[in-house]
Amino acid sequence: MGVFPEDYEIFVSPLIRLWAAEGFVKPLSHKSLEELAEDYLSDLIKRSLVEVRRRNRNGEIKSLVIHDMLRELCVQKAKDEKFLQLMTSNSRHAFPQGRNNQRRVSIHSETLDHDLTLVHDSYLHSLLYFCYYNSSNHLVSFIVSFRLLKVLDALTIRFYEFPIGIVELVHLRYMALCYRGEDGLPESIRKLWNLQTLVVYRRDTRNSTPDRLYLPLNIWKMPQLRHLLFDSGFFPYHFLAEVIGKDAVVLENLQTLSQVKNFRCSKEVMEIMPNLKKLGISYVRQSGTEWSSYEFNNFVYLRKRETLKCEFYRDDRVGNRLAFKLALPLNLRKLTLIGCTISWENMTVIGSLSNLEVLKLRSFDFEGSIWEPNEGEFTKLKYLFFHDTSLEHWHADSTHFPQLRHLCLNFCHKLEAIPPEIGDIGSLEMIELCECSSSAMASAILILEEQQSMGNEGLRVRVNSHGDYLNSHFKTSLRKVQSPRSESSFHYRKLAAQLFLKALKPNS
Repeated sequence: MGVFPEDYEIFVSPLIRLWAAEGFVKPLSHKSLEELAEDYLSDLIKRSLVEVRRRNRNGEIKSLVIHDMLRELCVQKAKDEKFLQLMTSNSRHAFPQGRNNQRRVSIHSETLDHDLTLVHDSYLHSLLYFCYYNSSNHLVSFIVSFRLLKVLDALTIRFYEFPIGIVELVHLRYMALCYRGEDGLPESIRKLWNLQTLVVYRRDTRNSTPDRLYLPLNIWKMPQLRHLLFDSGFFPYHFLAEVIGKDAVVLENLQTLSQVKNFRCSKEVMEIMPNLKKLGISYVRQSGTEWSSYEFNNFVYLRKRETLKCEFYRDDRVGNRLAFKLALPLNLRKLTLIGCTISWENMTVIGSLSNLEVLKLRSFDFEGSIWEPNEGEFTKLKYLFFHDTSLEHWHADSTHFPQLRHLCLNFCHKLEAIPPEIGDIGSLEMIELCECSSSAMASAILILEEQQSMGNEGLRVRVNSHGDYLNSHFKTSLRKVQSPRSESSFHYRKLAAQLFLKALKPNS
């Protein structure tokens, strides 16, 4: 844990992948490396050795921080045992030298002298960068000189040409790069036969416009792979025949594939990654190509998949209509759909997923203006997120989302109101709205008022319009409004909307 800079927000997913690559986690027959690493992390949290910073929408830990005193102890102990050396602005600006140097080096200083004369006898196993560099031939030569390297985390180095010498580092298990060159990844990447995690982003943290990254077919012949992460990966169109040919390799260990463009989900491809848990894909509609040609119905063959993110790009969402019936694996826990139009029949398919906990629909249209969930749907849903949807009328009661904790609605300008009965869900903790219709925002506050009047102090409502949270004047005014159940639906919505508009006027 001492490898990270002071006060650094440590994201759990890459941390677990690093632990697995380092060999800190030993496999057991009934648990994966990642599951064991999660157990170890939970133990650290229970002992208050690390502090949770953020959680995912379903309550899972997303990031954490390590206490300053514990970090200092880790750093000193690691240094004494030659386990790890930090290179910071306060340390000597030369790289540690000789056969007896540390096996791991974490670089926090942009002024480090990358002296090639110091590395010939190095036994370095892990090299991690936490400061920004532009790539140079000198820097690449420096990195590839560590012939025993197992972990290379260089996301903060911008490579404008792929550092081809890296493919000779055959002991690599973890490689993370920011590669902004015009060429794709080389076929020779297959030489990294020990590789477990490959992360290649086109952008860095200061650039949010990734270009397409062409991926080699040889990736599908690397059986140790566990995690493939890109921000704009793209396989050649002819990859299907190549992948499922006579030399096909079943990637038993592969758990993550994200984010790949125009990925054809054939049954054969699904079957060569049978243990995939997370899939992120995006599509750009091409002339003469129907969405059905990507064979989304084969999602069902990924029986262990827990997370699916699927994004569609086109100027008009009507053209992104998914006219076929969705087929989704029953184990799915998180589903994100962006930029398409689906039928209420497909919403029923989604609602029938018995393990679904998180549902996010963004830039989304429905075929019809009224949503009436069926009984028995969304039984385990904890987080529901709508962003820029066409939904107008929503009819539901507390039995439809019995475990809902967080409802988030953004830019739902057409939505008339949140069903009042949503407030009766015992697990509900938060209703959050941003730039929705005035009546929808008013209905959220009315739900809060009614719940508070019944002694429910656990519910929070957050309403945001034009960057300003709803002011206290509006809440005060709403206390004068009777419960919507004692008024006609039309009258309550009209009155609430009038009060809302009045509250937004500066001098009201």
